[in-house]
Amino acid sequence: MVNPIRREHATTRRPRFSMRQLTLVFGLVTSGVLGIGLVLKTLQGSTLRPGAVALLGLVLVATALVAIRGRKRNRTVPLGAGTTGSQAPPAASEPSLRSEEGAPDEAVYLADDAELGPDEFEQVVALLCERDGCREIRVVGGANDLGADVIAVTPDGLRLVIQCKQYGEDHKVGSQDLQRFGGTCFAIHGADIAAVVTTSTFTEPAVEYAEQSGIRCLDHDMLWAWEAGTGPAAWRPGGPRPGC
Repeated sequence: MVNPIRREHATTRRPRFSMRQLTLVFGLVTSGVLGIGLVLKTLQGSTLRPGAVALLGLVLVATALVAIRGRKRNRTVPLGAGTTGSQAPPAASEPSLRSEEGAPDEAVYLADDAELGPDEFEQVVALLCERDGCREIRVVGGANDLGADVIAVTPDGLRLVIQCKQYGEDHKVGSQDLQRFGGTCFAIHGADIAAVVTTSTFTEPAVEYAEQSGIRCLDHDMLWAWEAGTGPAAWRPGGPRPGC
């Protein structure tokens, strides 16, 4: 289960009071005033009008303000380490849905989970059906399920009935298991497609009965391929013959 990610709320930072900038402003203004005074004193005997002198003073003050703003703009901190002002910071990578600890190729597939119980296994198969486009999915496994653990409608509109066998490697699905399921999947549950999915393998007689009855069998390897997306789903034809 992927733990939810706690996102930090963005905070608005107010500009800090800078004594250095204040001192610089006063220094430039004072220099401008003194400069205007010197200009006035120098030009007392000249033919320049007072309006021209005042205009010259305004030009000096405006130049000082432009210098201050340019200095502030050049000190802007870029977003993210190692980036320039015109580059955006690298986006944070999203966590993998398969695993929080390893890369996707290190993911442990549910077909290999030895701690998975029968009920959880039925839920896994139902989730695989939902992932691959089935609808109206129901998990009906139980004491009175009459062989049907998962019932769904395939993307093609066919009624799918699946029996799930969560067995260990040394416990194969036998012919009797297939015969009991074959007696109910079509006649009682009205299956268009019937399948038996197991975490183990099938006996040879079980595979032969399934082929004669039109029941599809998915052993551990075929289930793993279905989950990994490298093999067909339980209702898709074209899969390999189950290993025995």
